[in-house]
Amino acid sequence: MSQASILAREEIPLWAYRLESKRPEEILAWAVETFGERIVLASSFGAEDVVLIDMLHRVAPQTPIFYLDTNKHFRETYETRDRLAQRYGKAFIQVLPKLTLEEQAERYGDELWKRDPNLCCNLRKVEPLGEILSHYQAWITGIRRDQAPTRANAQKIEWDGKFQLVKFNPLASWTADEVWAYIREHDVPYNPLHDQHYPSIGCAVCTRPVRPGEDPRAGRWAGFAKTECGLHK
Repeated sequence: MSQASILAREEIPLWAYRLESKRPEEILAWAVETFGERIVLASSFGAEDVVLIDMLHRVAPQTPIFYLDTNKHFRETYETRDRLAQRYGKAFIQVLPKLTLEEQAERYGDELWKRDPNLCCNLRKVEPLGEILSHYQAWITGIRRDQAPTRANAQKIEWDGKFQLVKFNPLASWTADEVWAYIREHDVPYNPLHDQHYPSIGCAVCTRPVRPGEDPRAGRWAGFAKTECGLHK
């Protein structure tokens, strides 16, 4: 799908410079004004994403929001989804993998996440993400630069070469303290697992609490040389 009619790729670095000093709400408003119905927010219902859901509700409540349902999320994650839906009167788009867990086990063996988490993430997250993003020209994420070295160079707007569309990261320059200050100030519903030493929450089978002094993403895929599920480069 061509992006040229809305925003030429060569313009993106200039807009990254212009948007760097803007507040997240301003970036969201500009993004939705620019892309209209061709932009979508991706949510895992983590702390950053609930902030963006609240902000979007204030500046552009019609913006669609989806989540990747791997069928292996924590109970608390699904409960957070339901509380957010009730609070904001929002129906979140459920995006499912092509294979059920039973079909995946038949094809690749039981508990694939224990043997090949990269393949499991690709089947249950990356491929479904590519499918839904193919219907849009821009997406919004909750990436922050200080979450991980792999995200340190994230721009407020950038070209997503993996999925071939424009990507907005309105909270890129925020700290975790700023995220939680916003949640407290606006009384935003959030996943209670954050209060139990889960700063980053993925599938229940691949996420553990983070111990004092550990990297915030140390609880993801513990025991593997893996810190990203493949959704972000």
